[in-house]
Amino acid sequence: MARRVITLTAKQALEQLSRPGPHPVLRGDLALVGLPGVIFTPQSGLGLPAVAFGHGWMQPVRRYHGLLRHLASWGVVAAAPAVERGPLLSSRVLAANLLTTLDICTGVRLGTGEISVDPARLALAGHSMGGGAAVLAASSADRVRAVVTLAATETRPSALDAAREVRAPGLHLAAGEDRIAPPVGHAEAIASAWGGPVQLRLLPKASHLGFTEGRHWSELMLDGSSERGSNKLGRAFVTAFLLRVLTGDRTYDDLLDSDLKAANLVFQREALVRR
Repeated sequence: MARRVITLTAKQALEQLSRPGPHPVLRGDLALVGLPGVIFTPQSGLGLPAVAFGHGWMQPVRRYHGLLRHLASWGVVAAAPAVERGPLLSSRVLAANLLTTLDICTGVRLGTGEISVDPARLALAGHSMGGGAAVLAASSADRVRAVVTLAATETRPSALDAAREVRAPGLHLAAGEDRIAPPVGHAEAIASAWGGPVQLRLLPKASHLGFTEGRHWSELMLDGSSERGSNKLGRAFVTAFLLRVLTGDRTYDDLLDSDLKAANLVFQREALVRR
């Protein structure tokens, strides 16, 4: 007998996925295996999906701990290298470190040996220039199965050019009030050039730093600040997308398919995952 798939409405999915998931979370230090950074994992689980997350320009990794912890509570190993934190951020170096982070996730038995990552369930994500770096990394790594960007910024070398080479499904969340990286020249351009299935959503009320958490002195020179609503939407959509693409979980399909007032579905090319 075929297994019955239970799906939630978009509203139900948004509310459920914006709250912590069912898994207790462990936190670890990537520096123990040679790379500065942090890793959050479910308390246990073998063959788990994993995502490496790139931070934005001048943003400490701690401003994304809530998102990483949230993903781990939903069963996704989430790690972020704490490199390239100065004003002269190299997107190329950050991209290389994102791939190294995935190598660590798949090559090292995590926790007390009760946690492992499936090398066929890997994703990249990032905010601002970290989003651009995630695109750069994905363009050179066929093992990456999904890519997510939050207020992505064009980079050098060009994330826009790299996007044409990415075949993995991509979800791009653009900020409607972004004065640092206006969507038309950054997230929208990257999504339009995407080589595989792609979805672009615009959060009309979000600013460039809306996806970060807490306060930081960089807000004095960058536009925007941490926003509760942007974080809620970001956590829900990133979680739904990664669970759908990496694990085949269709419970939250209606959220990914719906055009919401707070997260406009600007365009989608091909189904993110074949049904």
